Amino acid sequence: MAKKQWSDFTKGQQRAIIVGATVEFIMTSIAIVDLVRRPASEIRGPRGLWLLGVWVQPIGPIAYLALGRKKP
Repeated sequence: MAKKQWSDFTKGQQRAIIVGATVEFIMTSIAIVDLVRRPASEIRGPRGLWLLGVWVQPIGPIAYLALGRKKP
């Protein structure tokens, strides 16, 4: 099976890929900034483990934002 080129995708597929990539980038950025700025006492588990987990797309950032932060 030949590797698809960008031009092989329909305009709708291209838009979906761009939107998906943008959402992943934004979610990852939000999670990393929050993880770096938040005090360790407000994070569930080790910060380093969450930092690695955030790079597992798309589950990592969602998991950190939903489960990794303690409620103030």
